[in-house]
Amino acid sequence: MSGETNCALLLAAGSGTRMQGTVDDKVLVELNGKPVFRYSFEAFAACADITHICIVYRDEPQRSALEPLTQSRDDLEVLWAPGGGERQESVLNGLEALPESATHTLIHDCARPLVSTESIQKLIETTRRDGAACLAHRVTDTIKRIPQAGETALTELEDLDRKRLWAMETPQSFRHADILKAYRSVESEEATVTDDTAAAAHVGIKATLVANKAPNPKITTVADLD
Repeated sequence: MSGETNCALLLAAGSGTRMQGTVDDKVLVELNGKPVFRYSFEAFAACADITHICIVYRDEPQRSALEPLTQSRDDLEVLWAPGGGERQESVLNGLEALPESATHTLIHDCARPLVSTESIQKLIETTRRDGAACLAHRVTDTIKRIPQAGETALTELEDLDRKRLWAMETPQSFRHADILKAYRSVESEEATVTDDTAAAAHVGIKATLVANKAPNPKITTVADLD
C-alpha cells in the first residue's frame, strides 16, 4: 500500500544448541540444494508490500556467509543488526535498526523455512486492520498440565480444553511503534518473553490469530532436518 514502510525482521542469530553440534549453523544448512535461510528470505522478498528486510546475525563470519544469499529486488533495502545473548535482545536490536518511518514489522525465525508469501501478505493485511497478527495453528493433541514442572511420576494431570489452544508460529506482525515500545518495556523491566506476542501482551497489545493450514515447522533438532 502506498505510503507504508513494511519491514521484515529475519532472526538468524540463534545458537542452535539443540542441534548438538551436528551442523555448524542450521540456517546455512542446505535443504534440497538451497540454504535454510534463503527460503525465508525469498518468501519475504517476493511480497511486494515488504520494503525493508533486516537480518539479525550471530557474528561476522555468519554475516559474510549470509550476504551472498540476499540477492533480490532492486527496490528492497537489506539492513543488518547484530544479535544479542537471548532472542528478545536480538529482536530489540533488529527493531532499532529499522527506519523510523517503519509502519509495520513482521518478525520471523529463519529456522522456519516453509513460510509462504501468501501467509506474509495475509499477516500484513490483518495488521493493517487490527494492529497485530500472528501465524498459528490449532492444537490437535490432547494436552495435559502438571502441578510442578519436572515432576512427572504419579502426578495429577489437568485437562485443558484444546478448542482454546493454539500453537504459535512466526511470522508475528505488529505496528512497528507498538512492538518497539513493547520490547523496550521488556528490556527496562528485565522481563523474560519467549515470543513476540508475549512482549506485546506485556504492554497490553492484543493480537489476531491467522490460521495457517500449511506446514510451517521450526528446525530445532537434527531430526527436523530430515
